[in-house]
Amino acid sequence: MDYAIRGRKAIVCASSQGLGKACARALALEGVDLVLNARTRDVLEATAEEIRREAGVTVTPVACDITTPEGRAAVLAACPQPDILVNNAGGPPIGDFRDWDERVWQQAVNANMITPIMLIRATVDGMIARRWGRIVNVTSRSVKAPLPDLGLSNGARAGLTGFVAGLARQVAKHNVTINNLLPGPFETARTVDGLRKRSAKAGQDFETFAAARRAEVPAGRFGDPDEFGRACAFLCSAHAGFIVGHNLLIDGGAVNATL
Repeated sequence: MDYAIRGRKAIVCASSQGLGKACARALALEGVDLVLNARTRDVLEATAEEIRREAGVTVTPVACDITTPEGRAAVLAACPQPDILVNNAGGPPIGDFRDWDERVWQQAVNANMITPIMLIRATVDGMIARRWGRIVNVTSRSVKAPLPDLGLSNGARAGLTGFVAGLARQVAKHNVTINNLLPGPFETARTVDGLRKRSAKAGQDFETFAAARRAEVPAGRFGDPDEFGRACAFLCSAHAGFIVGHNLLIDGGAVNATL
């Protein structure tokens, strides 16, 4: 299927690796020119060059912290009128809420709620004026099914989800859609790091612990990031204009729910 977005311009945040990179790559393969963002310059530039070679599109890397006003300004300077915005940021740490002081909570809310809202604020009116826009927020399955040691993520991402639910319905008439992608367990560096911490806490061998976690997923495995990227590209396509304010679980059936 031709997604009919060739020549569009996209900002993809936190996109040097993992799910962000997968989203960027999938969009590039559909002919979308990209502005990529991450904090680690060498990894980001390597990703940008990899995508350029594979897809033949324009890829502009902007090394900065997207959770700061300065970082957002740098990204927006590189792409002031994006057609597509993919909001993504590294998730907050796992742990017990009793160990998190106010500063930690503020960091989590800033990264996973306020930063995407500020980027939407900076770009949505231009999309409305051009009568075309796609915004996708990468959140978490914890929005649907809170996880005990992900309290920071549960709270901050739920706040973003509530905001998006209202705004998406205000802008849909202008052919601007806002939706959320909720990843479950994927084979990414963050997932592996989290498994190592949990296995150490449980006093179990990592490989044994990880195999057990994979077996808990109804699909019998963790997800391939490319599967996630393709879902993102579809939500950003010209064919997804009637999908408004949804929270799409991509989790191999890990969340046991009817709706």
